[in-house]
Amino acid sequence: MIRENREYRNFKLNVEERKEGEEPSYMVEGHATTFEPYVIWEEDGVEYKEQILPTAFDEDTDMSDVIFVKDHAGTVFARTKNKLLTLNVDEIGLKMRADLSKTASAREMFEEIKVGNYPQMSFAFIVDDDEYDSRSHTRIIRHLKKIFDVSAVSFPANPGTDISPATRSRFDGFIEAEKAERLERQKQLELEKAKYDYFRRN
Repeated sequence: MIRENREYRNFKLNVEERKEGEEPSYMVEGHATTFEPYVIWEEDGVEYKEQILPTAFDEDTDMSDVIFVKDHAGTVFARTKNKLLTLNVDEIGLKMRADLSKTASAREMFEEIKVGNYPQMSFAFIVDDDEYDSRSHTRIIRHLKKIFDVSAVSFPANPGTDISPATRSRFDGFIEAEKAERLERQKQLELEKAKYDYFRRN
């Protein structure tokens, strides 16, 4: 269930490899986000990007009770409070690892992921510190206030159509500011040209 005050991002979800004959580990892992910039939205031929910095996961980011679910709703398969879900920052980004061995529903979810029915993951969060670089059209997220869940998803979001309301609202503000800035520059250029033409004629 998508909530308006939360933002969502999609990344690859992996099943832990095991050798033939070994007992199933029922572990899944992936990166909830990476530190590299990624395209989140495209409009009028412009790619709008986002980059989450390592500082986004400082110690005051609330990750005290993050859950692992399917499509952001329903049965909880693992959570950080019972230590069946772990979240760690590495050189790539925020890595998640979930043990799906403890309940029948979690083991069923593992099999769904294994056969490729849920090939990607998404995570839900709230931002409390960001800025926008208009030159590269990149939103830079410096800090996350809270992470709610990491979720196995059947269909990754389409940045052009399925962007969450919170993210769309944020980028709408950036785009409107860019348009206003371009309009102001155009007005200044027209004013300078008018002055130049006037003095050239006189």
